[in-house]
Amino acid sequence: MKSFERLVLAYLKNITGPLLDLLQFAYRANRRRHIYCSLQDLEEPLNNRQTSPTSIGMGLKKAEIKTLYEKEGYVTSIPILNPEELQQARDAFTELERKFGVDYTAYSLHNVHMKYSWVMALVKHPRVLEVITAVLGPDVLLLDSRFICKYPVSKQSKIQGSNQEDEGQKNGSEEESESILPYVAWHQDMKYWGLDGGPVVSVWLALDDSQEENGALQVIPGSHCSGLLPHRQAKLSGNMLSVNQEIPEELVEKEKALLCPLSAGQMSIHDGLLVHGSDPNTSGKRRCGFVIRYVPTEAYPIQDPERPRHFHATVVVSGHDKYNHFSSQKPEL
Repeated sequence: MKSFERLVLAYLKNITGPLLDLLQFAYRANRRRHIYCSLQDLEEPLNNRQTSPTSIGMGLKKAEIKTLYEKEGYVTSIPILNPEELQQARDAFTELERKFGVDYTAYSLHNVHMKYSWVMALVKHPRVLEVITAVLGPDVLLLDSRFICKYPVSKQSKIQGSNQEDEGQKNGSEEESESILPYVAWHQDMKYWGLDGGPVVSVWLALDDSQEENGALQVIPGSHCSGLLPHRQAKLSGNMLSVNQEIPEELVEKEKALLCPLSAGQMSIHDGLLVHGSDPNTSGKRRCGFVIRYVPTEAYPIQDPERPRHFHATVVVSGHDKYNHFSSQKPEL
């Protein structure tokens, strides 16, 4: 009887094995053919939903990532950190909060990849660089990094108006800054980067879930095709941007704005000319992310009084730098 059962099982395996292989092949082919917009819309391809957030899995080919990025100016919901890596990063960041306090960690942990090996590991993470090299090519330079945290409402009173960059200025009275929660006005990153010769790719690597209620990133798809727009002094205090700037409302197509929620461990990328911003954190949850800027090695700094910026923490993270446009610095690791 046992011999008969073995024969039956072998027969079934011979029949179902090829069928399972065929189904898996069909699934992979369908996944490659359609770039899905969100986890909620897995059945509807991007070209049928032009206003939906653009999210991907790591199964996407490099050419598809580049095509999607060039068209929309951003890609979101990219899985990067596994649960163990995420927990290690969160634990390490908690230690920095204990050491420096939330006033400081909200916005002042700037270029600390030069000091902490765990941060350097994030900027060189293989899955991060897999996506970045798909967009920029094999030779890539890390330009700058910063942790940005919007703390829960209960902690906001401690950090009002204190999150601007060192060269930034604050507008409004103390009373105004205490009544306004930190937000990020509509802007383009290239306004703050005095460089030319190549694009800037900005990464947001989420250490916490980033949702609407705690101030997730918002983007205007396709706005990177409009060139660099005028910026002016923001009318509201609480803006976390340097020199408190914003794009005038009449130049922002807010009706096209899309929310880019992320789960902790995921990342989004966007072009340096993409118009984007974020609302205040009105929840009881922290929203912490690691912002990384990458450029191709052919990019070079320029003297622009409208975009004064120094680059003291550049690191070659992929390929080779045959241009040496930026002064190399040795990490303090």
